[in-house]
Amino acid sequence: MLKLMLVEDGRVLLELPLSARGWDRDELRRELDGLDRDLERFARLFGALSNAGRMRMMRALFEEFDRPLAFTELMNELGMNPKLVWDSTRRLRRIGLIEKDSEGRYRPTRAGEAQFLMVSIALRRLLQILEEL
Repeated sequence: MLKLMLVEDGRVLLELPLSARGWDRDELRRELDGLDRDLERFARLFGALSNAGRMRMMRALFEEFDRPLAFTELMNELGMNPKLVWDSTRRLRRIGLIEKDSEGRYRPTRAGEAQFLMVSIALRRLLQILEEL
């Protein structure tokens, strides 16, 4: 059976079967009910990261993860007009993926780092593996 596991320091934090047959019916029903309650949260996260410009912006912030980027640096590095950078930073800040420091520079939040890596790199690799099955 194919499972997805999240492990920290050898301790399993999460173990999910990737087949409906691997689930107890009642447990799967509870998980699906929980999914219904979290649809808005997922919609905000995937909505924010479904835009190529915002994904490029998050990627740029990761390339310079030890150095936050100013508005003009984002604009110049990404070749985006000021309105798009403003809209994107506002949206990413509103859902908590990035923050703005006292000097006006942007960096990913801790939660933003994890969510971006999960949605971009981890999901990409997981999909590659699943397509090969």
